Amino acid sequence: MACTSHDNYWEDFAVGTRYEHARGRTVSNEDNLAITHQTLNTAQAHFNLDFLSGLMDGVFEERLVMGAVNLAIIIGLTTEDMSENAIADVGMTEIRLTNPVYREDTLYASSEVVDVRESTREDAGLMTYRFTGRKADGTEVATGLRTVMLKKRSHWAEADGNAAGGELDAISA
Repeated sequence: MACTSHDNYWEDFAVGTRYEHARGRTVSNEDNLAITHQTLNTAQAHFNLDFLSGLMDGVFEERLVMGAVNLAIIIGLTTEDMSENAIADVGMTEIRLTNPVYREDTLYASSEVVDVRESTREDAGLMTYRFTGRKADGTEVATGLRTVMLKKRSHWAEADGNAAGGELDAISA
């Protein structure tokens, strides 16, 4: 049986609603190195400290975390509130990586719903939200728009095990 939230179906989102997502995530060196190398990114600023020390007169003291790593973490931080009931990712646009991230930086995310509309599917609708990622000190590191196709409560709540009153049914082991 699916275990999804009872309060993030398509019908629950309204334009202008803001979310400060509860969790943060500290970026590890392993996060950066693994994804940088798995994606065959050859930009040495992500994995070569010796190279980096000579780049831009040594302005960077630590390897830069690759932007895709930062985006993955920030989107992940938004997921519980914004897209746990997603059927599909439709797209991301207006991505901006506004400040560098280094290992041991802790990232936090916030979101604002900017569009809620019907889709071509009877059982799902589209929701677009603007996400913002920040370091623990408040420095913005990334922004963008993400559109997801979300389940409609009217079609999915029973199958998901969510009671009509919005309470989660007990899940038996």
